[in-house]
Amino acid sequence: MKPDPKQLVDSRPVQRELWRQIYLRLGKDWKVGVLALLLLSVASATQPLLAVIMKPLLDEGFTGSEPSYIWSIPLAVVGIMLVRGVATFLGTYLMSWVANNMLLGLRRDMFERLLGMSDETFRSGDRGRLLNRFTIDAGNVSGLSTEVIRVIVRESLTVVALLAVLLYMSWQLTLIVLVMLPLSVLTGRYFVRRLRRINRDTINMNAELTRVVSEGIAGQRVIKLFDGYARERDRFGYVNARLRRFAMRAASADSAMSPISQFFVALSVAIVVAVALYQANHQGLTVGSFAAFMAALGQIFDPLKRLTNIAGAAQRMLVSAESVFALIDEPVESDEGRRDIAQRLSGQVTFRSVTHRFPDVSRNTLDAVSFDVQVGQTVALVGRSGSGKTTLVSMLPRFIEPSSGQILIDGVDVREFRLRALRSQLSLVSQDVVMFEGTIAENVAYGVLGDVPESRVRAALEAASLWDFVASLPEGMHTQVGSNASALSGGQRQRLAIARALIKDAPILILDEATSALDNEAERQVQASLERLMDGRTTLVIAHRLSTVQKADRIIVLDQGRIAESGTHADLLAQEGLYASLYKLQFQDSVPSADGAVSQDGSEAEAP
Repeated sequence: MKPDPKQLVDSRPVQRELWRQIYLRLGKDWKVGVLALLLLSVASATQPLLAVIMKPLLDEGFTGSEPSYIWSIPLAVVGIMLVRGVATFLGTYLMSWVANNMLLGLRRDMFERLLGMSDETFRSGDRGRLLNRFTIDAGNVSGLSTEVIRVIVRESLTVVALLAVLLYMSWQLTLIVLVMLPLSVLTGRYFVRRLRRINRDTINMNAELTRVVSEGIAGQRVIKLFDGYARERDRFGYVNARLRRFAMRAASADSAMSPISQFFVALSVAIVVAVALYQANHQGLTVGSFAAFMAALGQIFDPLKRLTNIAGAAQRMLVSAESVFALIDEPVESDEGRRDIAQRLSGQVTFRSVTHRFPDVSRNTLDAVSFDVQVGQTVALVGRSGSGKTTLVSMLPRFIEPSSGQILIDGVDVREFRLRALRSQLSLVSQDVVMFEGTIAENVAYGVLGDVPESRVRAALEAASLWDFVASLPEGMHTQVGSNASALSGGQRQRLAIARALIKDAPILILDEATSALDNEAERQVQASLERLMDGRTTLVIAHRLSTVQKADRIIVLDQGRIAESGTHADLLAQEGLYASLYKLQFQDSVPSADGAVSQDGSEAEAP
């Protein structure tokens, strides 16, 4: 059971584990990191020297007792600032190099885990939250982690060096400063806890913003056609306003921390000045010593303030790290199979008492489903929506695992095959065609098929009845398709998917509503391409349009997760059962002709 996210970063053991994971990743470039810290330490060590110079400058320089101070002190100031500037630049640059290397590794590991996650995890996940991890959370972890360590090391060393100068100048005055510091620290801790809660809420709301904007982009046509402007504005306005509210709460906490800390600083300075004047009146403190002390004291507040403020950044980093490492630690899909496939399988498929139930659902999605598909056969799965058709075929490539029962290919349980080996024997064409940024050729010969010769790509496009269109394009098969091939029509995109399945030449084919989103003309063209694709392959077809499955070797009718009927188109019509009622519902207004029937939507139907 996963822990409550609201308690994760508040738990000290979890915080320690997050810090450990962060700096283990930084440790891969530890040599560069150590060099950067050494340079930053040099920069820190030079800062108190400016205060130290004040004592001889005032006590001896202005009295004329040391004429060499006219050139030596200005030269020392220039030298100190030069060393400090070079060390700061190189140290900061090298820490940025470490941070960007860490970001590179984080995003690589996140994407690797993303590709390996199970289909169920993708379906149950929040897409906006997932994208947010790559864009915001990973950047926070890498950038803030190096910032935290840089500030802690540099400012801590600066504070220590300045405290040494203060003690050297007057331990009594330094004791006053040390007594007041804990009050400032305790105040800062209160605001840090408040910032921790606000930062977690902000990160979650950023994910919601990403999701709302993504849906607005993807659904812009629906929004326009169904006049959803007001609803989407309200959704965005709510999230946007919440983000502003969280930002203002963070700003108020952050802003309050500085003046309160400054109050304690002012109180410290006031007491120091009073004591210093008392000591001066009693010959205990020179003007130069007091000036040097005040210069060092004036310099110590900025690093202390940065150390206090870095606590808020550290909390943002921990909340982001929690999100990033949750993705990196996400379990990958189960691949316990050990059998590789040396040669092409025949393609006999067997479902044996397959039962499935989704988590937190009261009834089975599938209940003891059994049937065989012989080599080269086409079996169609039909039924009402929610009858379990898509769940059933999704078990073949193991996108979904059965709760019980077996699925076999050529007599071997699919769980015995390695996932990549199993999926190499399967092709899929669905109504939701996915195309990737690139050329037509790159999308047809996608993945491990990317190095096939162009002649095979052309042959696949010709078999999918798409070559004439592709050849008419200015760059032919090297034409860029754009984002998800949005410039192509639905039929053209479907035939591209068919060409991709053809070039893979897998023995088992899954067609999931491959023509349901097309008009009649496009459906006829795609159906002709599909018939060429199905030739000689074991094919499982999911269809709502019964006109597309009438030629199937067998039609299986699913109802509430069980096989209600099974047979050929003619047999099922003769039974006058569920299939016949579905058929009549679709074709009740068809106009009969001498050689068949024409449905109400214009598609040809074989006469019963």
